[in-house]
Amino acid sequence: MCGIVGYVGRQPAAPLLFEGLQQLEYRGYDSAGVALVGSSRLRIHKAAGRVGVVAAAAPKRLSGRTGIGHTRWATHGEPTDANAHPHTDAAGEIAVVHNGIIENAAELRATRLADVAFRSETDTEVLAHLIAAQPEGELAERVRLALLEVEGAYGVAVVGVGEPDRIVVARNGSPVLLAVGEHEMFVASDAAAVIRHTDQIVHLDDRELAVVTAEGYRTSTLEAEPTDRQPVRARLVATAFDKAGHRDHMHKEIHEQPVAVERALRGRLDHRHSTSHLGGLHLAPRDVLGLRRVKVLGCGSAHYAGMAGALQIEALARIPADAEVASEFRYRNPIVEPDTLYVAVSQSGETFDTLAAVQEVQRKGGTVIGIVNTAGSSIARACETGIYLHAGPEVSVTSTKTFTSTGVAFALLGLLLGRTRDLGPADGRRLIAGLEALPGHLATVLEAEDEITRLAGLLADAPGAFYVGRVRGHHVALEGAQKLKEVSYVHAEAYPGAELKHGPLALVSEAHPTVVVIPDDDLWDKNVGTIAEIRARRGPVLAVTDADDDVPGATATIRVPRTEPELAPLLLGVPLQLLAYHAARRLERDIDQPRNLAKSVTVE
Repeated sequence: MCGIVGYVGRQPAAPLLFEGLQQLEYRGYDSAGVALVGSSRLRIHKAAGRVGVVAAAAPKRLSGRTGIGHTRWATHGEPTDANAHPHTDAAGEIAVVHNGIIENAAELRATRLADVAFRSETDTEVLAHLIAAQPEGELAERVRLALLEVEGAYGVAVVGVGEPDRIVVARNGSPVLLAVGEHEMFVASDAAAVIRHTDQIVHLDDRELAVVTAEGYRTSTLEAEPTDRQPVRARLVATAFDKAGHRDHMHKEIHEQPVAVERALRGRLDHRHSTSHLGGLHLAPRDVLGLRRVKVLGCGSAHYAGMAGALQIEALARIPADAEVASEFRYRNPIVEPDTLYVAVSQSGETFDTLAAVQEVQRKGGTVIGIVNTAGSSIARACETGIYLHAGPEVSVTSTKTFTSTGVAFALLGLLLGRTRDLGPADGRRLIAGLEALPGHLATVLEAEDEITRLAGLLADAPGAFYVGRVRGHHVALEGAQKLKEVSYVHAEAYPGAELKHGPLALVSEAHPTVVVIPDDDLWDKNVGTIAEIRARRGPVLAVTDADDDVPGATATIRVPRTEPELAPLLLGVPLQLLAYHAARRLERDIDQPRNLAKSVTVE
């Protein structure tokens, strides 16, 4: 969940490293640093703080045409200057940057490296000393031997004084890629760091190592077997990472949702057969008819999107479906059934717990597809089949457009499964019409931003808030509470509407508002009853609905356009994104980079 960048070529490396790190700050931003290879020594500048601050304090003598850099999200040790990457060996001749967790770091400190005087609390420094402890030889071979002693996940980049014309990189469970330029090469943990310079990308697989020079690269396994990795063209443009006139990336990405949904639908609606076309799935009708269950695996917002997806699949295809937190699934020795379709959901495609769950399913012979936004990501390549969101880069740590686009992907999947099974063509046409209308409906929701901004003060001024919803509204409430917590730091909890009376009502008061997600469906009267219970205890209620009228008993009502019942949650969630955003603005939070969080969770 940190960011790596490296450069070797004819240009001064430091400006390119800091530029790349600023593009990767959504992956971690509590400290940063670079290491440049000079003629006889390493030049290192690192400190706790944001990349811009660290870069501004860099000395003018920070020269060199080969270097590596890192922006950190702390796992081992607090964000301090000493714990910032890069880390070096005792002689200061080898520098390492690292994403992931070395699980046997403590054991290596106590045994193999017992005589070393460590300068940091990190597991990464262990790797620097371990490389130095290998027999003399080429840097790549010393890195390879060191990694054979390591347990855990890593993406690493290494430079050494003795070989100033190269960078050695390796990966296992944490992404590393190479980017091919003209007489120059870049390395990075994300193409966002290098897309302004080249779109020719080489993805490494787990337990693979590369030696990178200005004129090219060679790849091999950790067992020293040569591999053949060819560049592919990245599906990114540099301007996609700009704010485009918005104050924050989160605000921009909320407003990109109509276009993102259009992209998610493009070429995927089959009007002739009243179904969807998902060519990346490779699911034959016989496979679909043989399914007895669907299980969705994800973490955080991806899990909540998976809850929505399971509901859609169950309603449309009449197949039992449920969602489970991926990190729990992998550790409970799950029963993997041959007639179950497993769906892995991850915006980044790099979420470590979800990737591990995919691997657990595959080890046990199960079929798993991916729903991801990032082409070439670890989960996309592990699954081999699935649905790309095509939402475009999401830079803000807080997921918005990818959450909505994931809901659209599940609607398309549910439509395909349903039409293959028992869903009639009239329902297929109904859902296609609803999907085609979504971009316009989303634009209508965004037009109400001024009113939502005013209502956000109700949440910003509160010590905490509740979110409630039933069935289709429940996962929307969960995601709304998540958004408020992570971006504004206002404590929020979400519950099914009927669960309030089983404990949470004890905390309802005039000071604690409740956001009620209330679709205009057959549970309307029960939701109105829940509001009455809250109001009887003087709790303010902010209702979000697709009904034409105000919600009885609500202190205030936010309305979204009416759509098909299965698609209503896709619209009901957007006002909750805006509420969280504007509550955070009112509280002057760091919206794109909230404290203690990072975008791509590549550690357990």
